[in-house]
Amino acid sequence: MPQPENHAIAAALLPLVGGAGNIDSIAHCMTRLRLGLKDRALVDDEALRALPAVLGVVEDDTYQIVLGPGTVARVTGELRTLTDPGGPGEPGEPEQPFTAAELAARGANMKAARKAANTTPAKHLLRRIANIFVPLIPALIGCGIIAGLNGLLVNLGWLPGVTPALAAIASGFMALIAVFVGYNTANEFGGTPVLGGAVASIIVFAGVAKITVFGQPLAPGQGGVLGALGAALIAVYVERWCRRHVPEAVDVLLTPTLTVLTAGLITLYGLMFVAGEVSAAIGHGANWLLDHTGAFAGLVLGGLFLPLVMLGLHQALIPIHTTLIEQQGYTVLLPILAMAGAGQVGCAAAVYLRAKHNASLRATIKSALPAGFLGVGEPLIYGVSLPLGRPFVTACVGGAAGGAFVGLFSMLGTKVGSTAIGPSGWALFPLLQGNHGPGAAVAIYAGGLATGYAVGFATTYAFGFTRETLAALNTPPPPHPAPRDAARARAEM
Repeated sequence: MPQPENHAIAAALLPLVGGAGNIDSIAHCMTRLRLGLKDRALVDDEALRALPAVLGVVEDDTYQIVLGPGTVARVTGELRTLTDPGGPGEPGEPEQPFTAAELAARGANMKAARKAANTTPAKHLLRRIANIFVPLIPALIGCGIIAGLNGLLVNLGWLPGVTPALAAIASGFMALIAVFVGYNTANEFGGTPVLGGAVASIIVFAGVAKITVFGQPLAPGQGGVLGALGAALIAVYVERWCRRHVPEAVDVLLTPTLTVLTAGLITLYGLMFVAGEVSAAIGHGANWLLDHTGAFAGLVLGGLFLPLVMLGLHQALIPIHTTLIEQQGYTVLLPILAMAGAGQVGCAAAVYLRAKHNASLRATIKSALPAGFLGVGEPLIYGVSLPLGRPFVTACVGGAAGGAFVGLFSMLGTKVGSTAIGPSGWALFPLLQGNHGPGAAVAIYAGGLATGYAVGFATTYAFGFTRETLAALNTPPPPHPAPRDAARARAEM
């Protein structure tokens, strides 16, 4: 049964992206509705931004409408019931200087420039890797929250008859995540998805313990998600070779057999060992970095994350996060990187106070701040801080301060991690875990957020504006002519 609000949002979006015939694909991630469009020019970008449910628009390889966590999944389902996949969109035109609409248009132009800069082969590859892991995020979040709840019950000694069941529910997906990575990898790179999953499943099969490579027995799961990704890629290339050289009459028999056999042998007798070493190095490297240079590492990671997002390079971190979760049960990097959002929120609050005579900009900030507290930063980034220039830098300073706070405690022996990737801001609290339990992790993360808010606010308030910018921000737009004046002007023409 469709929910009226979500159905209404989907119905409102559809004509503004060019209708059902303009949409090639419909998907979503944590916060964004991702549309593949046939004709970008058919999108009414200005009307889209004006919809109350729309928190922002991001143009990348797909047209992305920011709706926020929870809402996006429901609206995606409603949109699919209204149409077959398809659709793109365009940025609005600037209006009066330093109005909310003009700043949004500047942000749209910056996004377009970023998209043009992100067409390099390396960044395209990173986007494809992100496409492999993003569909797994809902399961990671669900299982991560259940794992945290189970840990809390175990520590308290409550419901001992239920905790084994919760442990099984939380761990089942992670035990087989390699299969899902293999399936998505083959699908993304043009192979048969089930063959990619079949080869990747070798990695988690218990029987690999009977196989010796380089004088050592293999361990089930050795190589993890990186091994699964590599195994599926090998399967894709073997399958392509078979499609070109195997006679059509026996293709249905030989191609899947040769694909699984060849890629499987390479996985067992080389890839699992190499990927295992790389995965172990990632885990050791992350722990060493925070144990020995925690405050500095946190400052750098928290301060540079917003620029990494702008360049699309943050996508390279997705398999690293997943590897750490697979190895340790949580990623120690995500809570530090989430501090970038705290700096952004503090920055926006300062802009709100400094632009006290700019009603349109203050209205934009007021509507976007709740999403910013929940870790959805696009509306504030592209609608406020980035177009203004200096506030984007001061937001990064706030993120650096929050990251240094969390990193310092890691250096002192208390690690803060997330059992899943995807959420940030306040939405990350249910997923927090660490080497001293969730209580300590929550307290340190909250302290980091408070630091990021405070430093982002203070630096933006004090250094975020030149005198000229502040004057332009607070100059009211020219009044519209009164009806009588307008009539007189028409008569004089």
